[in-house]
Amino acid sequence: MKTYDEKHIKNVALIGSAKSGKTTLAETMLFEAGIINRRGSVEEKNTLSDYHEIEHERGSSVYATPLHTEWKDYKINIIDTPGLDDFIGEVISSIRVCDTAVILLNAQHGVEIGTEIIFDYVDKYRRPTILAINQVDHEKANFQQALEEAKNFFGPAVTLMQYPLETGPGFNAIIDLLKMTMYKFPANGGKPEKLPIPESEKERANQLHNELVEKAAENDEKLMELYFEKGNLDEDELREGIKAGMMNHQVFPVFCLSAKKDMGSGRLMGFIDNVAPSAVDMPAEILEEGQEIKCDPKAPTRLFVFKTYVEPHLGKLSLFKVMAGEIAAGTDLFNEKTGATERIGQLFIMDGKNRNSVERLKAGDIGATLKLKNTRTSDTLNAKGAAGSIDPIHFPEPKVRTAILAKSKNDDEKLGEVLQEIHAEDPTILVQYDKETRQLLLYAQGELHLSVTRWRLQHVYKMEIEYIKPRIPYRETIQKPAEASYRHKKQSGGAGQFGEVFMRIEPFYEGMPNPKDITVRDTEIHELPWGGKMVFLNCITGGVIDSRFMPSIVKGVMEKMSEGPLTGSYVRDVRVAVYDGKMHPVDSNDISFKIAGMMAFKEAFHAAEPQLLEPIYDVETEAPEHVMGDIMSELQTRRSIIMGMDNRGGYQVIKARTPLAELDKFNSTLRSISQGRAKVKSNFAEYAPVPGEIQKKLTEEYRKTEHEMHH
Repeated sequence: MKTYDEKHIKNVALIGSAKSGKTTLAETMLFEAGIINRRGSVEEKNTLSDYHEIEHERGSSVYATPLHTEWKDYKINIIDTPGLDDFIGEVISSIRVCDTAVILLNAQHGVEIGTEIIFDYVDKYRRPTILAINQVDHEKANFQQALEEAKNFFGPAVTLMQYPLETGPGFNAIIDLLKMTMYKFPANGGKPEKLPIPESEKERANQLHNELVEKAAENDEKLMELYFEKGNLDEDELREGIKAGMMNHQVFPVFCLSAKKDMGSGRLMGFIDNVAPSAVDMPAEILEEGQEIKCDPKAPTRLFVFKTYVEPHLGKLSLFKVMAGEIAAGTDLFNEKTGATERIGQLFIMDGKNRNSVERLKAGDIGATLKLKNTRTSDTLNAKGAAGSIDPIHFPEPKVRTAILAKSKNDDEKLGEVLQEIHAEDPTILVQYDKETRQLLLYAQGELHLSVTRWRLQHVYKMEIEYIKPRIPYRETIQKPAEASYRHKKQSGGAGQFGEVFMRIEPFYEGMPNPKDITVRDTEIHELPWGGKMVFLNCITGGVIDSRFMPSIVKGVMEKMSEGPLTGSYVRDVRVAVYDGKMHPVDSNDISFKIAGMMAFKEAFHAAEPQLLEPIYDVETEAPEHVMGDIMSELQTRRSIIMGMDNRGGYQVIKARTPLAELDKFNSTLRSISQGRAKVKSNFAEYAPVPGEIQKKLTEEYRKTEHEMHH
C-alpha cells in the first residue's frame, strides 16, 4: 500500500443520530473506491464497520470504527461513530482526531436530538463541518424541511452545495451548485452521467450558485476583490473560499445523498479530497505545557493515542494519529505520562476488524499498533528530542451510577481489575470503591452504556455480575442531651476486667459553652474524617478514673461513631462528657474502659433523640420549555425543593435540591420525558435530616440485618 504524504491525507468522522446511515455511508464509500467489492448491510450484519458481536446483536454501532478509502490520489481516513449519546466517549475521541466532521442528517427527521449534544463537541474543537442529508430516497424524505431545520440549528454557516431534483423513491439526480452540472444516477446507483442543468431548474440553480459564490468570497479578502471585479469566481477560487470558510466555521457545505442506493457518495468524496482541509491546514495542536505543535512531517515524531481496546484473542489495540514526523514499524517512542518506552512493533491501517500492515505512516495519518504495555487513551508518544503531552481528550462526567457485584466470590478481586481495564479503554466509564458503603461503584453515560458493559464482562471476560442499588452514605447525630452509665465486668479465672463510665452526650454546635454543673478538666476536639466533629470533655474529679484510661474511653466512643447505633452510618457533631466512674485496683485495664465507653455512648445515643442525616445534592436541569411541567412534577415526587428557575440559550433551567437517595434512575426518566433533550448536573450540597417515616424504615431494616448477622 502506498504511503501518502500529509497533503493527500484527509481524516473525517461520520457523526449523527442513530439510524442516520453512517455505517451504510462508510460501506458505500469503501465500495465506491474499490476497497471492497461488495457492499454489506447493517440488516445482514456484514458491514466492515459494525463488526463486533454486540453491534450485530443490537443492530447499531457501539464503537467508533476506523476505516480508510483511496480516491483519486487521496487517502480518506473515515471513523464511523455510534449515534447514541450513551457512547459519546467514542464520538468525542473521533472528533478530536478528525480534520472534518461529516454530520449526517436523516432526510425524514432533520436535526435530531443527539445531533445537538454531538455538535457541542464539534464546535468546541472548531472542526470544519460538512452536512450530508441522507436517505433522500425515502418515501417520507423532506429535503427542504431538513435543510430549514439545519439552518435554524447550525445558523447562517449552512451553505447549499447541491440539491435533489426530486425526493422520495424517484430520487436519481442531483443539481450540483459548485460544478453547475446535473448528476444523474443509474437505477442501482454508482457512477452518474454528467448532464446540463434542465431549463426548469436553471433559474433556481443560478440563484443558489450566486449565494454560494458570495458565501465563498466572504471568507477571503483577495476573493472578495476578485468577485467585485468580475462578478463571479471560477471553480478553483470557489474551492479556496469554501475551504477558508470551513476552517473559520463560517461555511458548513450541504450535500444530499442516498448511501443505501449509492447515489451521491462519490461526489461527497471528491469534495473531501479537493476542498476539505487536511491535518496540515489545521491550526496547531497545543501541548499541555502550552507550546504549539504543527502537523509537520519533518518534525520529531509524535503520536496521540485516541482510543484503546482489548480484542479477544489479540490483546490490546491502540489507535493513534501521527501528529508530527513519521512513524516506521520497529521504532521506540517515549510515553510522556508513564515514563515508559514503547516499541511500535507492527503498524496497521484498520478497516473494521481487518488489519492492513504498513511500513510507515506520515504526519496527519491515522494508524494502529498492538501490545503497548503502558499506554492508554489520550497519551502522547514522542521520539527522542520531543517532549510534552498533547492536551488530552476531555470526556464528559458520568450520568448514571450503580453498585456492581461479582456473582461468584472467586471473581471479586478480578472484577476490580477488569473494570479498570475497561475504564482504560473507555474513560467515560469510571470505577470507584466506596470505603464507607463498602461497595464497588460503576459510573457510566446511561442505562444502555451499563448494559453494554455487562455484556462485555459476560462475553469477553466470562464473568457473571449483578447491578444493585448503591447504598446511601447517611450520617447520624442527636437532637438533645442524654446520660447513661455502663459497668463492664468480667470474671474468668485469673485477671478479670472492670471499668465503669458515667457519660453525658449533647448535640455539638460551634461556640457552645461548657456545661455549668460539672467541671471540665480537659477538652479534646476531634475533626472527623467523614465530616463534622466529636468533642470530648474529661470531667473526672477526685481520680475516680485514672487519666491513663481516658484515651481508651475515647477509642470506644470513636469506634461506635464509625458504625452508628441507628443504621451503622458515621456519627457526627456530638459532645461527650465523662464525669464519673469507678476502677478496680487489679482488674481495670484499657480494654475494660474501651468497652464501657462504647456501651455507655450507645445507650446515651438511643436516649438522645437520634437523627439520621442524608446527603442532599444541588441538581440543575436544563430542558426545552414544553417539558418543564413534567420535569417539575418528577422532581417533586423525588422529595426535591425547587430553588429557582432561569433561562439559558433558549432553554429553561430548574435548580433544585434533591436527596441522593431519590436520584436513582433520574437521568433515564429525564431522558424519556424530554426525548433526550434535557441535560442534568448534580453536585453534593449538604447533609440534612431524613423525614421521620423514612428514618424509621431505615432503622428497622438495619436492626433486622444486625439480628440476622448475630444469629
